[in-house]
Amino acid sequence: MKKLIAALATVAAFSAQAADELNVAATAVPHAEILEFVKPKLAEQGVGLNVKVFTDYVQPNIQVAEKRLDANFFQHQPYLDEFNKGKGTELVSVAGVHIEPFGAYSSKLKSLEELPDGANVVIPNDATNGGRALLLLAKAGVITLKDGAGITATPKDIAENPKHIKVRELEAATLPRVLTQVDLALINTNYALEAKLNPTQDALVIEGSDSPYVNILVARPDNKDSGAMQKLAAALHSEEVRQFINEKYKGAVVPAF
Repeated sequence: MKKLIAALATVAAFSAQAADELNVAATAVPHAEILEFVKPKLAEQGVGLNVKVFTDYVQPNIQVAEKRLDANFFQHQPYLDEFNKGKGTELVSVAGVHIEPFGAYSSKLKSLEELPDGANVVIPNDATNGGRALLLLAKAGVITLKDGAGITATPKDIAENPKHIKVRELEAATLPRVLTQVDLALINTNYALEAKLNPTQDALVIEGSDSPYVNILVARPDNKDSGAMQKLAAALHSEEVRQFINEKYKGAVVPAF
């Protein structure tokens, strides 16, 4: 009888452990790839990880806020802050994982010095990544921004534009598709990688690896401290993940832990 009780207890404990499941939204590259890499390790700890791939930056947050998904992995803190402010959500960061240095690309030019007068330039249309693009152009000397313009800068904040560039804002996911139609496109690294661009080789200018825009695992206040979520955070901070990022992305994605 004691053996039977012990066996039943073991089965019950295993079932409870195996019942832990996380449904996590991610953009395809590199976020979903990193999550798929840690999936076997989490399975060993009794956590099932289901990765849902998205192509936009809005639905992953909406679906986590509405409890249709448990967490997401695609954004940096400034974007999350602006999203929470604009949508009235209360999503929170669980762990910072990596940095994706942001770059400017061209299919027509070999350097920014070749940028023609009146060049057509496209940037992301969301507040923080659009501002990030303008800050990179300012750092490269293409434009000057008004005093105080920061991560939420818009084209209206351009103070000096010596080359009279024409800046258009487009949805971030569409930028690689219009690369051949414009002179310069400032593209988030995840979408650049999906388009088979190599940020460290193809970008005419790119942020340094000290970029403050750390990509984060995001959840809700009610589930951020759950056992399964903390196991996922720990797995994303493992030495195995550090090596995976360094070897697979070769500087296009940089560990932030």
